[in-house]
Amino acid sequence: MRLLKPVWLCFYRYVLFSREVVKRSSRVAIFLSVLVPVGSVGADIQEEVDVLTGKSLVSQCGYKYSGKDQTSTFTVVLKDAGGNEKKSVYLRLWKDYGGDEDQVLEKMMLFSKFPPDSKGGAFMRTTYVPESEKVAEQWIYLPVLRKIRRVTIRDPGDRFLNSDLTYQDVSYRGIDEDEHFYIGKEKVGDVSLHKVESTPRVVKGEIYSKRLFWIEKGVGIGGWDDCLVKKIAYYDIKGVLLKEQLLNWQKVGGAWMWDRVVVTDVQEQHESVFEMSDVKVDTGLSTRQFSKRAMKSGFDLKSR
Repeated sequence: MRLLKPVWLCFYRYVLFSREVVKRSSRVAIFLSVLVPVGSVGADIQEEVDVLTGKSLVSQCGYKYSGKDQTSTFTVVLKDAGGNEKKSVYLRLWKDYGGDEDQVLEKMMLFSKFPPDSKGGAFMRTTYVPESEKVAEQWIYLPVLRKIRRVTIRDPGDRFLNSDLTYQDVSYRGIDEDEHFYIGKEKVGDVSLHKVESTPRVVKGEIYSKRLFWIEKGVGIGGWDDCLVKKIAYYDIKGVLLKEQLLNWQKVGGAWMWDRVVVTDVQEQHESVFEMSDVKVDTGLSTRQFSKRAMKSGFDLKSR
């Protein structure tokens, strides 16, 4: 795995080769809410865990309220097999549109803060409600060229920000796109977790043959209302373990998002660490902040 380049260089290679989008990428909401939380969608489908089934667990614990908007510091550390590290820090903005405006589900922006030679770069991603059948749209601002370029994805298995997450991993996935099977309880460390296996209903175009989820029930009066996914194992299309994901969570103002997540590629022996800090929820971000003009000018507190 090559270490992370400045944000605009990561995506500029896609612009140069004019790659086409060949299929819609997707992912379950809360599992990747560090990038694309889908709180409003999850709230619509959430069901009580009265009977432990795979679907009820994923529905209740895999879709959580993420607020109406978020601002945060998003840190990515990439570690290769040789132990070398590359750190990047971004200002991350996210807003839930709920499908009300042009079928837009949400928008996310990243403004590069570190390393110093990456400052000024920006990335914006717009996703649409599943029924629209529209692919996500992405733009990158290249300060060296003073240009905003459209970014297309050749394959949903391509790496997002050159990390161990793919574009499929950071996109919405409907609960009925998979079959979910409750396996039972399993101890991970000192904690007893509920284990669910999810397999795609349609295999064609998928990059994983299955995913295993370890889910922790909330403690105290919260119970299943505070249940969370603590670990995910991804198996490649041949059924061989590809990577593992360990998740720590934080709750801010009633909204859930990642605190620290580690994704390890067990086949190639490298990993990606994601951290979110300085999180603010429901700050009143305006639609003007999610525009091509804002990509050039940066985040303006007055325009929120």
